[in-house]
Amino acid sequence: MSVDPTRRRLLAGLAGAALAGASRIAWGDEAEAPGGAGDPAAADAVDPTRRPGAPPSALGARSPFESPRRMPAWGRISATPLQALHGTLTPADLHFERHHGGVPAIDPARHELLLHGLVDTPRKLRVADLLRLPSVTRTGFIECSGNLRIDAGPETTPQLLCGLTSQSEWTGVSLATLLREVGVRPGASWLLAEGSDAAVMTRSIPIEKAMDDAIVAYAQNGEAIRPEQGYPMRLFLPGWEGNTNVKWLRRIELSDRPFMTREETAKYTEPVRGGRARIFSWTMDARSIITTPAFPEHVEPGWREIRGLAWSGRGRIVRVEVSVDGGRRWEEARLVGPVLPKAHTRFAWPWRHAGGGAELTSRATDETGYVQPTRRQLIDERGVGSLPYHLNPIASWLVEADGRVLYKAEPWS
Repeated sequence: MSVDPTRRRLLAGLAGAALAGASRIAWGDEAEAPGGAGDPAAADAVDPTRRPGAPPSALGARSPFESPRRMPAWGRISATPLQALHGTLTPADLHFERHHGGVPAIDPARHELLLHGLVDTPRKLRVADLLRLPSVTRTGFIECSGNLRIDAGPETTPQLLCGLTSQSEWTGVSLATLLREVGVRPGASWLLAEGSDAAVMTRSIPIEKAMDDAIVAYAQNGEAIRPEQGYPMRLFLPGWEGNTNVKWLRRIELSDRPFMTREETAKYTEPVRGGRARIFSWTMDARSIITTPAFPEHVEPGWREIRGLAWSGRGRIVRVEVSVDGGRRWEEARLVGPVLPKAHTRFAWPWRHAGGGAELTSRATDETGYVQPTRRQLIDERGVGSLPYHLNPIASWLVEADGRVLYKAEPWS
């Protein structure tokens, strides 16, 4: 049976109008549909069976419906969108950044790592040399020791509050292997790690950590480390403050004493109560954060899962407790595997929201028995002079009567 051409055009127009209507129903307004008004991809998103999809490509990309972004600030940092992620691994392009002298452009064919000082045989190693040595892989987080926005207001996301932590699978060579290669002389108890950035970042590291679980890493999540994360090689010290994980690593010098660099004297040292100061406070204490629900979400009555992240630089997370009434009653959350040492761990707890207000809180306990403190406990223990380093207080989200979720902002005093 033949169809009149005029009728065929009319039917096609009706079908197109129906698809456009479906798009508006699905997205609320055509202008808000992915791809924008008039984009054929918008219609395909409603019915992807209408035409063949894209062919294979040389480099994958996220769906146009997904747009997680880091949040740059002050020219020195960009924070990971914790609330937008799932699981425990952070995509490499969303790993937080902290720069002291910007991101250097380094040719890996020319870059060298010098090992010298109290060693038997000083050596220079290139990336190709590292690739020939036995490799190790460790999954773990890196966290800036200043990972808390103490001036946060109610309209603060998890990303803005404490997004200076990320987790990757790091691959490289055990630092212990490299030190055995050059031979550690008697009396060597410290090493200096130095970067190739404009700040020439340097930190003193005790030999015990170097011989334990330290890695000179050249890969992150299965690919070469990204430039902003230290390409072509960086130091990875599981569980230790981010500043010690020196990026763009170019020199390791062994000594019988710490080097007392600017980054461990004028910076990264915390005045505490009683006129004293904490120096070499490397380890990141246990911490947790609810990532959903959180600002700017709205919560409807009914069942939903409270989810978040917990981590500790001292070992595994063994317990996370959740409260919906500001800490008066606590419930033990489910730890969502894998539960690894010195690594981000997911937690979840089913919550039936009856409506009205609530205060959502979490606290973590690690395998050493350390329990995440309240803000008041931290202030009482250290005073207010310890700002801004190593602050890991319990954080709360306030659910308003209308379902809005806001950060419970409190003064640090």
